Amino acid sequence: MVMNVWDERYAGEAYHFGTEPNAFLRSQREHLRPGMNCLAVADGEGRNGVWLAEQGLRVCSVDSSAVALDKAKRLARQRGVDVQFEMADLASWEWGKDRFDAVVGIFIQFAPPDLRERMFDQIKRSLKSGGLLLLQGYTPRQHEFKTGGPSQVENLYTVAMLRAAFTGMDIVHLSEHDDVIEEGAGHSGMSALIDLVARKP
Repeated sequence: MVMNVWDERYAGEAYHFGTEPNAFLRSQREHLRPGMNCLAVADGEGRNGVWLAEQGLRVCSVDSSAVALDKAKRLARQRGVDVQFEMADLASWEWGKDRFDAVVGIFIQFAPPDLRERMFDQIKRSLKSGGLLLLQGYTPRQHEFKTGGPSQVENLYTVAMLRAAFTGMDIVHLSEHDDVIEEGAGHSGMSALIDLVARKP
């Protein structure tokens, strides 16, 4: 098996970002309903996709790391839930059209601006009418905290950038805030965060 940088990051028994769901995602529980078709984008070791399945959603969890997917499958077995796992290069993956009731993107900031633009367009396309996007990322101020996230400032999010990227969607919530997060060794400490909840008309 060819090891990519993410395989190396996820190697070992410990879960790099922990096994508990992201706090922002958990706070949006009111928007989620059993039976919803949900895409967990770049879901890594499965902490968020597995939690979504525990809420009764039908989850497609995609990631580019075989190591992460193996650990995600193990977590799903331990939690007793079924998740559709797919190994995917999101630059070429077939997202589909009007396919999902919800798309979840938690710290998917590996993508440089050109890929990010294509991914955001595919997210909008893949959502059904009335479908929900739950997105959390880091803002450029995260480089002051150095508690996780990409080193490339162009990969980070701002309110203006997300508002422009999701023009045409109904913005339910969009805010920047600083908070302590504890997500395994990967994200730990005070962090500069941005949250987006948006609905496709």
